[in-house]
Amino acid sequence: MTNDRLISALNDLIQISKDGEKGFRTCADDAAERHANYQELFMARATEYAQTVLDLQDLVHRLGGEPANHSTFGGTLHRQWMLLKSAIMGLDDAAVLGECERCEDTAVHVYRQALGQDLPDDVRLIVERQYQGVLLNHDKMHSLRNRVRTRNAA
Repeated sequence: MTNDRLISALNDLIQISKDGEKGFRTCADDAAERHANYQELFMARATEYAQTVLDLQDLVHRLGGEPANHSTFGGTLHRQWMLLKSAIMGLDDAAVLGECERCEDTAVHVYRQALGQDLPDDVRLIVERQYQGVLLNHDKMHSLRNRVRTRNAA
């Protein structure tokens, strides 16, 4: 893999991780009014993503590249849509958790794409560790969403 392609792949991960950080912060702000336990969970996930971004930006710097410092356009658009939808219709817990899970689906996809490339061993170890965190985030959101749906159906 060329250095430019490696930097590009890492910048993709930076952008999707910034989406995760901002998305979880948005959910934490929304949850503050209703559920302190969700707020803590979302803030913890946002903090993990913030650290992921810093780690990836450090890798890009070490490779001589310029790290991305913004989220994806799609992630920004999605957050704005969710804020508008929440303001107009309100969102229940299952919907919020479902949106978190959907965003984590995207992160899983981007990480799988990166891991499908010929990464240097030291970079692969970092990306693989971060990917495992993304999978845990996804599974947690999925589990919570299902629990809320079950509770609401009862």
